[in-house]
This record gives sequence, structure tokens and C-alpha cells, in this order.
Amino acid sequence: MDSKISNAETQVQEGPKMNDRDFANDLLSTEKYLTSSYSTALNEASHQALYQDLSTIFNETQQAQRDLYNLMFKNGWYSLEAADTQKLQQSYQKFSTTIQQQSPYGNGNTQQ
Repeated sequence: MDSKISNAETQVQEGPKMNDRDFANDLLSTEKYLTSSYSTALNEASHQALYQDLSTIFNETQQAQRDLYNLMFKNGWYSLEAADTQKLQQSYQKFSTTIQQQSPYGNGNTQQ
């Protein structure tokens, strides 16, 4: 069973020069790095005006990252692995149990 989720790949000219796929991949990597860095800056900003400016920049950068991802996925340059249903269920059970065990309210029920 093929577990890849992808579109047909748009062919690009291969060679020593960067092609459209290479440029998009480079930009996507940069945008992912920037959104991660802006996220850290947002968590540590102590001045409200600075926080607001960083938040605006973060949102714009995040949207650019999403647009690049969509472009690459549409052109078949980015593929995903399909999730295995059994593994998802096992992970859900594991983390659900852990959360219940660590809850300050016991079995997930709130105290009144």
C-alpha cells in the first residue's frame, strides 16, 4: 500500500542552476526557520508594542510559509506520509492516559 500523499510532480529542468522547485524549497525552509524564531521572540517579548509588531510579522511570515507549502504540494514537490490508523489510535491512548494521570483533578473530572 502506498502511504504517500502527493500530487503529480511538475517537472523542472535539472542542472547546476537552481530551478523553481529549488527556489521554492529554499524559501520554504527559510520561512519555517523565521516562523520558529518569531515564535520564540513572541514568547519572550516584554514590551507590548514590540509584541504587537512581532505578532504582525509572525502572522505574515506564517502565511507566506503556508502559501509556499501549498504551491509545493500542488506541484508535487512536497509529499506527506499517510498516517497509520493503528499508530494514531495507540498514540491517542498513550497521551490520553498520561494526561488523565497528570491531571490535578484526578480522572479528568473537575471538582466542584
